[in-house]
Amino acid sequence: MTATAALLAFTLAAAILTVTPGLDNALVLRTAAVEGGRRALLAGLGISTGCLAWGAAAAFGLGSLLAVSTVAYDVLRIAAAAYLFYLGARLLWNTWPGRRQAGQASASALLSAELSARPASGGAGWFMRGCLTNALNPKIGVFYVTFLPQFIPAGADVMRFSLLLAAVHAVLGMLWFGLLVAATRPLARWLSRPAVMRGLDRMTGAVFIAFGLKLALEKR
Repeated sequence: MTATAALLAFTLAAAILTVTPGLDNALVLRTAAVEGGRRALLAGLGISTGCLAWGAAAAFGLGSLLAVSTVAYDVLRIAAAAYLFYLGARLLWNTWPGRRQAGQASASALLSAELSARPASGGAGWFMRGCLTNALNPKIGVFYVTFLPQFIPAGADVMRFSLLLAAVHAVLGMLWFGLLVAATRPLARWLSRPAVMRGLDRMTGAVFIAFGLKLALEKR
């Protein structure tokens, strides 16, 4: 397989994986619908950066540790599960019927206020949320270690080609997240209703907790 053929094959496979519904898409859609396109794109950029980090780890051989070390995998798995559970529980808690906020603010508005109260780290907060969602997930590390080698042609520089493939995946992710954000714009007025935002927060919170529990309970 030539380098061009390998690149095209990986691009197709990565595109299919990118558009498949999952935690990343849920995070970007929820953020776009409730928090706005800019913050959603920052979260998407964080997710793509997490992919690049795992791609670099796989290229340098660090990701192989997760494939062979049960302890390293389990430590990262529990950390990721705890983080997802925290995000989900926080969203659900702030939409609890008994919690009356000033001006009937939704959980999303409260989260926005918390971040915007710290201008120096506001944008970084949404970026880090997306980045940690991927960077703490050991399944992505194992995926890169097992998936990337299939698309590295004979004679190619393994490290450089692995980084190139990871970059392709990250770019595809940002393009897809951009489309998701654009798709929410026509519905912006409807999505801004407090009842709709609370529903989105509850749904997204439940998804985060479900993914966190699945990650915590899974066995290798």
